[in-house]
Amino acid sequence: MSKRAVLEVIALDAEDAVAARDGGADRLELVTDMAADGLTPSRETFAAIRARVDLSLRVMLRLADGFAAGDVDELVRRAGELRSEGADEFVLGFLDESGAPDLAAVEPLVDALDGCSWTFHRAIDRAADRDALRKQLADLPGLDTYLTAGAAGGVDEGLPTLIAEAARCGDPGYGPRLLVGGGLRLDHLPELKAAGVDAFHIGGAARPAGWEAPVSASAVAEWRAAVDG
Repeated sequence: MSKRAVLEVIALDAEDAVAARDGGADRLELVTDMAADGLTPSRETFAAIRARVDLSLRVMLRLADGFAAGDVDELVRRAGELRSEGADEFVLGFLDESGAPDLAAVEPLVDALDGCSWTFHRAIDRAADRDALRKQLADLPGLDTYLTAGAAGGVDEGLPTLIAEAARCGDPGYGPRLLVGGGLRLDHLPELKAAGVDAFHIGGAARPAGWEAPVSASAVAEWRAAVDG
């Protein structure tokens, strides 16, 4: 029996987490402050969510909007706090001014994660050279996923890139799983699934009433059915 595709949902709090789980999510991306496109949640928020759901929780490591790392020491400190609370999966991604991966930020943070699994997020969609970025990050421990829309503008624009990258699975730098998100719609799924993509990430799509409202279990369930269908 083939392994079912992954459905990851953004959760801001325990209420979101429970609704996402009830709708059939496999994994949650934990963030705060979606006005800044998702920042690191507090350890208290992580603990509250961990107490309510038994799902994989990928915790965002990001201090400010944009793709610059900012205070790397603070990022390392926050990662340590979250790990002491039990967090063991993370999301991060930083670029330098030239659009290359900011290894001076990423490497110390990955060292602090000490083997934990992590996703390099949509910073790849702003990279000067996606292929070069993948090769530069290829040997970092724990990197098992790229969250990407294929383009800065979202999946509509990035679909050809996503399909091309899915076909390179197993090439150097293309081992990590492709997790597609960023303007993802239900009507994108057939083409992506046909290309072999088996992991999908939703934020706003899980909240038909907008970001001020909680995750809708029924919206997540509709996605679960479409991802599995």
